[in-house]
Amino acid sequence: MNRPTPLRLTRIVFLLGLTLGWSHLSSAADDSPPNIIVMLADDQGWGDMGIHGHPSIHTPHLDQLARDGAQFDRFYVQPVCAPTRAEFLTGRYHLLGGVRGVSEGLERLAVREETIADVFKAAGYATGSFGKWHNGSQGPFHPNARGFDEFYGFTSGHWGNYFDAMMDHNGRVVTGTGFLTDDITSHTIDFARQSTAEAKPFLAYLAFNTPHSPMQVPDAFWESWNDREVPREHRFAKSEKPDHTRAALAMVENIDHNVGRLLIALEQLEIAENTIVLYFTDNGPNGARWNGDMKGRKGSTDEGGVRSPLFMRWPAAIKPGTHVESIAGAIDLLPSLVELAGISHSPKNPLDGLSLASAVTKEMPSDEVQNRRIYNHWNGRFSSRDSRWLIDHEGELFDLATDPLQYQAVTEKFPDVAADLRADLEQWRENILASAASSKPAITVGYPGAQFTPLPARDATLHGTLERSNKYPNDSYVRSWTSLTDRLTWAIDVPTRGRFAVEVYYTCPAEDVGSRLELQIGSARISTRIDHAWDPPELGAEHDRFPRQESYVKNFRTLSLGAINLPAGPAEVVLTCPEIPGSTALEFRLLTFERLE
Repeated sequence: MNRPTPLRLTRIVFLLGLTLGWSHLSSAADDSPPNIIVMLADDQGWGDMGIHGHPSIHTPHLDQLARDGAQFDRFYVQPVCAPTRAEFLTGRYHLLGGVRGVSEGLERLAVREETIADVFKAAGYATGSFGKWHNGSQGPFHPNARGFDEFYGFTSGHWGNYFDAMMDHNGRVVTGTGFLTDDITSHTIDFARQSTAEAKPFLAYLAFNTPHSPMQVPDAFWESWNDREVPREHRFAKSEKPDHTRAALAMVENIDHNVGRLLIALEQLEIAENTIVLYFTDNGPNGARWNGDMKGRKGSTDEGGVRSPLFMRWPAAIKPGTHVESIAGAIDLLPSLVELAGISHSPKNPLDGLSLASAVTKEMPSDEVQNRRIYNHWNGRFSSRDSRWLIDHEGELFDLATDPLQYQAVTEKFPDVAADLRADLEQWRENILASAASSKPAITVGYPGAQFTPLPARDATLHGTLERSNKYPNDSYVRSWTSLTDRLTWAIDVPTRGRFAVEVYYTCPAEDVGSRLELQIGSARISTRIDHAWDPPELGAEHDRFPRQESYVKNFRTLSLGAINLPAGPAEVVLTCPEIPGSTALEFRLLTFERLE
């Protein structure tokens, strides 16, 4: 006779509890809350997977993940990276948290916002974030200051090289191992293994960096496309760049490989049954490629720019083959996971998201979920949609029930519906802008609990002849430092006085060695001289499968500037070169401050 395994018994008793109307969904036993893994891909379109009808791509693990749990038919995110991430983290629309852009401080999530990691950490979970963060680089915006015990990844909007990359491990600069997507998956698996060994439930946020450019992927995945063609009959075929598409799809297949690695690890750890696994993407595809023929792509508030897959697997409570037709969004994930885990939570701020727990466990979404509207915004363009209608950023009405791909506006056919949706969208726009947090809070140096504070080139203001290595600042460095009046500045705030060791990440050719660097913060000054040549080549091109738009990177050398005493309060950091004996002073990538006392 075959006896049920302990995990099988957990599932049976749990489902019985649902039938009997238990108020909590955490698991069969109150002392066994579910683990949670949230995976988020970067620039993967809704159509970039086999289960959504792509004729060429191979995504067996993602497809099976979808079949093994709940698939959401109409799940919406924002048109670009940082806003979507902010909404997942907080359950609130991104503008409320001050997230208005993707670089230069506009991506920082306001301190007043409570994150999903704050909530689960307070409930006794181990919390870890791995991969792309993109909601602030320094405390109080760094992941370690937003509820995550463990962070391994990068905080910028994109990264310039995906092989043996410069990484942030709990605030300290380290060097990664191998291909970045593989690397962060390995760290997530290690985190799950350690948490399980400690008998502690965990929340792991695995934010893949691909298929965002630069278009880099290991040889095996790239070469697998040698004998495959990308779809060439679709809405944007005339604008498509086939090699870019091949690279993007190869990168997605690498993600699929890593999803498989993670799911196998859960089975080996014997925690798969009681682990909630989610997968979604942060915006539409980053190129003109097949995406189910929906209108729009990344950056657009139309369907193709904001419709994302959402797969949710939880063998203990979600039946395989569950389909959720109700409209949903990234703002719903925090309240949904809180209810599914059975956590008692009183939100610090009013949530915009709604719990989808009943939709996935009973397939009975609430009336509130079924009769709602979801709003999208980017770069001054606003749209909204409900279970049937979409009003776009130009005020045109589309009937998604009969035209889900958004081919023909029906504004003149349904003028009253269009007028109602326009008025509602305008009211929402006015309310959200009136309630929005500051869009560019100051950088904090010496945030409590943070040993290191980075001041990267991307956050600096450039003066004089200085220029960035690329117009996209996220992973850029500063060059053309030729004048004594050139300087870099950062606006900072120091919460408590302290003494800090400061290092600079630089390059300098042998013929230009000898420049003196000076750092001034208020009345405090320290300086040093560059006495060691370091002139490495740019990295990245050797791995690119398609020409990039972003900056290439370098392996920068560290140089101690000394130690500096900083009083509490706001200040300006000023980096200058008062002596330049050669043709240029240095190329600059980063300052780091380490609290000494």
